[in-house]
Amino acid sequence: MSLGRIGRLFMPHRWQLAIVTAIIVASSMVAMATPFLLRAVIDKALPERNLTLLVWLVLGMVAVAAVTSALGVIQTWISTTVGQQVMHRLRSDVFTHLHRQSIAFFTRTRSGEVQSRITNDIGGMESVVTSTATSIASNLTTTIATAVAMAALSWQLSLVSLVVFPPSIYLTRKVARMRRAITAQRQRELADLNVTIEEGLSISGVQLSKTMGTGASMIDRFTASSARLIDLELRADLAGRWRMASMNIIFAAIPAIIYLSAGLPMTADTLSIGTLVAFTALQSGLFRPLMGLLGVGVTLTSSLALFARIFEYLDLPIEVADPARPVEIDPSRIQGELRFEDVTFSYPGSDTAAVASVSLDVPAGTTLALVGETGSGKSTTAALITRLYDPAAGRVTIDGIDIRDLRLTDLAAIVGVVSQETYLLHTTVRENLRYAKPDATDAEIEDATRAAQVHDLISGLPDGYDTVVGSRGHRFSGGEQQRIAIARTLLRNPRVLVLDEATSALDTETERAVQQAFDTLARGRTTVTIAHRLSTVRDADQIAVIDHGRVIESGTHASLIEDNGRYAALAA
Repeated sequence: MSLGRIGRLFMPHRWQLAIVTAIIVASSMVAMATPFLLRAVIDKALPERNLTLLVWLVLGMVAVAAVTSALGVIQTWISTTVGQQVMHRLRSDVFTHLHRQSIAFFTRTRSGEVQSRITNDIGGMESVVTSTATSIASNLTTTIATAVAMAALSWQLSLVSLVVFPPSIYLTRKVARMRRAITAQRQRELADLNVTIEEGLSISGVQLSKTMGTGASMIDRFTASSARLIDLELRADLAGRWRMASMNIIFAAIPAIIYLSAGLPMTADTLSIGTLVAFTALQSGLFRPLMGLLGVGVTLTSSLALFARIFEYLDLPIEVADPARPVEIDPSRIQGELRFEDVTFSYPGSDTAAVASVSLDVPAGTTLALVGETGSGKSTTAALITRLYDPAAGRVTIDGIDIRDLRLTDLAAIVGVVSQETYLLHTTVRENLRYAKPDATDAEIEDATRAAQVHDLISGLPDGYDTVVGSRGHRFSGGEQQRIAIARTLLRNPRVLVLDEATSALDTETERAVQQAFDTLARGRTTVTIAHRLSTVRDADQIAVIDHGRVIESGTHASLIEDNGRYAALAA
């Protein structure tokens, strides 16, 4: 992975970074005045008892500290702002890109894995993104300025100090490679831990473990993953510590070597006490920026594992995307004529077609019922209407327009879905309904719930429409969740309705009431109904029998019974 791609994240903020760099350079230059002021204090002001000079030199030291501190605050403010903006953009880009992925991506990817990329991986990059650029500029500038000041004081002693550079660079590179490998392992383990939390502490997961008696094994799985994280965290923190400890020893020995060098006959008469003290102070000050610079290199190299995981998601192709040149439509003017033209579709990795050469013509305002045994391809056929998947061959059209030529938002405004698996957000009933139509009035909400036969139930709750439904809607029974989901879809007033086992969770009496509401609402709409219970589709304008992804029979209830084929066998 190229460092240039990471650098491009900062390109929109290059002027702010240029200002920060200028501030850093100015701060480093000002700070370099301190050792020269110190030399003047020791070599001139104190020996000559020049109080005026001493006061001015001391005030100069204080002024240097004040200026560098003020510049440091400004630098931190700008660099942190830039870093946070980059983090915000990265989080938003990853979330947006993943949200555009097809259903196929989410069926093959663990939900905890996705969450870990956005939270753990991007969160782990925060310190790198917010401080790396400024840390490199600050430490590099300070190191160069310090080296120049040291050479100005004594080039001979500077040569002695430079012996530390080769081993420092060598050891740093080895440590960086070690930490990068460990970081990749740690992030994978964090993703596994997230998956365990998602599977073990979701409402469905808790119910499963309690009813199956697998709570202990789930706890053991979490504990083992957490223990492996402890080991990886220790290895990450301790990687190369003994190597860096040897560097500390080398740096500590340098001042002693400098004092020894100052006492040698060849240098004894060339260095003043002030120069020696100032040089030693500079040399000691060189340790912090140099180690900081090398440390940034270690951190940046190890963080490449995090960037690789994020860029891996950002590079995922969009399997179901908006068209490059969408057909401009007004969803309210769509009639709802639905056609399948020799449509074939296979799930990724499968050699068997889930939908095979299906051709159906559903005139606007009529009802199509898809029936067949479990796994015959009914729901997959319906999923193609909403572009949850795209067909491998053939096309699905609405009013003669290939739905792949429509914006996804336009298609969602045209086609409404109520499936057998309802999903309610962990918020109030009112907000769950407004999720379908944010600007819906209370009157519109109540009309939709009355049509779905659920208004009286909601009104009878202590908080009415402000009742929180709970995680995944578990505040309500399955039939109640289904009716709320029906009301949510009907609130959007789509021209095409897809009812995938929409009444499967309802008792017979409630099903009858909801079916009556559907019969009323279906007038003037195109409705595709999927059902196991044939009693719910007897009055459909057209019934298609699906078997192994193929339409083997189609017609009305009466005609299919008369043909005495598969439908007649199912109805028997």
